[in-house]
Amino acid sequence: MASNFHIFSFETRDTLHLKLAGDFDGNSAHELIDTLITHGKRFYQIFIDTNDLKTIYPFGRDVLQKKLGPLNKQFENLIFIGINEHNIAEN
Repeated sequence: MASNFHIFSFETRDTLHLKLAGDFDGNSAHELIDTLITHGKRFYQIFIDTNDLKTIYPFGRDVLQKKLGPLNKQFENLIFIGINEHNIAEN
């Protein structure tokens, strides 16, 4: 994982908010997927804020998309927001 990558989270009644910060590489993608699998099932919506990402490495984006593919039905209400949303998520 990029040494400066962090996931900050908070939740409301039925929504999980994840704020990504630092550099996003392949290991960061795995950490995000693990966080979604571990905590995301009990929420109606999950917002992933990309505003604080500094660098998004193509390999990190590829890993995220490959791992999210099989989980699409489980996380139908996954919403990427922020200035880097189009750099990290397929739309």
